[in-house]
Amino acid sequence: MAEMLAAGGWLMLPIAICSVLGLAIVIERAWALRTRRIAPPNLVAQRDQLARSPALDAPDREALEAHSPLGRVWAAVLATRTEAADIRRERIEEAGRQAAHDMSRYLNTLGTIAAITPLLGLLGTVAGMIRIFATMTESGLGDAQALAGGIGQALVTTATGLCVAIPALVAYRFFNGLVEKRGLLLEQWAARLIELQRAERTT
Repeated sequence: MAEMLAAGGWLMLPIAICSVLGLAIVIERAWALRTRRIAPPNLVAQRDQLARSPALDAPDREALEAHSPLGRVWAAVLATRTEAADIRRERIEEAGRQAAHDMSRYLNTLGTIAAITPLLGLLGTVAGMIRIFATMTESGLGDAQALAGGIGQALVTTATGLCVAIPALVAYRFFNGLVEKRGLLLEQWAARLIELQRAERTT
């Protein structure tokens, strides 16, 4: 393995850095996007109580916003209960967009890793091929077996880049889909809290 990494040249270093960074993002997002983190059960259990509560004061609203993505959206619902319908809708949608942005954290970086690692690998291969042909120009064809070995070494960076890019791309697509599903979940919970508030006002 060490010989393979050495054969790839210095471009193996940024590819290796991308692989470590990509793995760290995958682990962090897998933890952060669990349903229990997005909509904690202890907060969901307080739904009816929150629907009956008066408008939140600033400290309580800030605490609820910092609690979780669901808390951020519900804080907007509770803070705007006396606002006009259009203003309320705008504030709740803004909170939902912010929650979605938070849930998408680091995903652009993961997508960039998926995009650039094959290019880094290809660059390493091209650089290796240039070296090989420069050597051939100076010393002739020489040993065909050695030439084939040199070409094989030059292809190491492309193979390594693809090995990093493919799982990074799969993870990027998966987490983007998961963020979309979690966003729909937040919309449903917000709508349910609004319905409960309306029911409380009519009783």
